[in-house]
Amino acid sequence: MARCTAPVRGHSSASAAANCPACSGRYGRYSGGGYGYSPPSYSPSLRSGGGGSSGGGSGRSEKPRWSKVGSSVSYTLAEIRALTPVRNSVEYLAEKDLRDVFLCHAWDDRRGAAKELHDLLESRGVSVWFSEKDVGLGVPLLRAIDKGLANSRVGIVLVTPALLKRLPAEGIADKELSALLAGERLVPIVHETTYEALREVSPLLGSRSGLNTAEEPMADVAAKLAELVAL
Repeated sequence: MARCTAPVRGHSSASAAANCPACSGRYGRYSGGGYGYSPPSYSPSLRSGGGGSSGGGSGRSEKPRWSKVGSSVSYTLAEIRALTPVRNSVEYLAEKDLRDVFLCHAWDDRRGAAKELHDLLESRGVSVWFSEKDVGLGVPLLRAIDKGLANSRVGIVLVTPALLKRLPAEGIADKELSALLAGERLVPIVHETTYEALREVSPLLGSRSGLNTAEEPMADVAAKLAELVAL
C-alpha cells in the first residue's frame, strides 16, 4: 500500500503532493503555503449560469433551478434557500392530481389581502384552494379544510395583523397552520406586519423563512409562488 510522504517531505506545494504516491490526484487545489482540500462548488438550488448578482450576501439576485429560461423573476439567496425544500416537495408530488396551493388566511382577510393574493395566483395559472370558493353551503368547514390540505401540494400562510390576532384563540386558522407546519410544504407570506411580530405569537411559524410584501409588491410575491409550483 502506498504511504503518504507528508511526514517526511511535506505537502507545502502542489508539486510536492503530486509526487506523493498516496495523495497524488486525490485532492483539488492548494492555496498559500499550506495544503488544503477544496471540494467542487455545487449548489443544487441555483440554476447553472443563472442571473447576475447585485450585491453581497443574502441580498444578491439569483435564479433558482426551477426558474424558467427567460423568466424576469429574481430572488435573493435567502429566498432560494427557504423555497428549495418546498420546491422539492412540489416535484415529489408532481404525479399526483392535486391543487397547486392551499391558501391559509384569517377570516377577516377573505375579501381583502387573501382575495387579492388568490386572484393574482389564479391569473398566473395556479390552482388555489380558497375557502371563499371551495367550501359550499352546508359543508362542515373543518372537514372541507382537511380535504383541501390533503389535496394540495403547497400551503401558503398569509400572515397579517388579523391572523396574528386570531392565532392565540386557536380557531380555524390555527388548526390549518398546525397541519401545514408538519411538513416541508409551507411558505409564510408576511403582509402589513413583521416577522418579529409573528415570532411573538407563533415562534414555530416565525422560524420559517418566506416572502414579505414589505420588500416587494404582492404581484411579485405571486409571481414567485407561481414559478415555485409550476411543473
